[in-house]
Amino acid sequence: MPPASYIRASRRERLLALQFLLHLVGDVHQPLHAADHQDRGGNDVHVSAAFAKAGNLHNYWDTIFVSRLGRGSAEAAAELIAGISAEQSRSWSMGTAVDWAWQSYQIAKTQAYGKLPRSNARAELDLDEAYVANATDTVRLQLQRAGVRLAWLLNTALR
Repeated sequence: MPPASYIRASRRERLLALQFLLHLVGDVHQPLHAADHQDRGGNDVHVSAAFAKAGNLHNYWDTIFVSRLGRGSAEAAAELIAGISAEQSRSWSMGTAVDWAWQSYQIAKTQAYGKLPRSNARAELDLDEAYVANATDTVRLQLQRAGVRLAWLLNTALR
């Protein structure tokens, strides 16, 4: 049974609370939201890749790599869900937001920043196919974790 304070909240307040929770869970799983390499979370790192317009590293992790997961959000979501095993679901349905943020920090350190190539003459980093493939796989995994953890939070809170 949901807490009494939840039941008394207006529909608008419940929707706003859900939107905040969705945003916070999503953000804590984006590695560049959990780390800062003295570059405003990748916003000051100029990157380019053969398949996309040049931009900053943060934007690539927020949108460009996500867009490589499927033709649309429904297709991408279906593929993400289908790729989650029962064991992964059990394993990811535990811990705290601090644990999840620490995990994202480690991913930022080893994957997002740790695998970056050297800059080119334009002071951009040319992301090669290996970096792009790894980043796309990492984004996939983080979105899967975020979905499982969000479901776990909601199921736990609304029992």
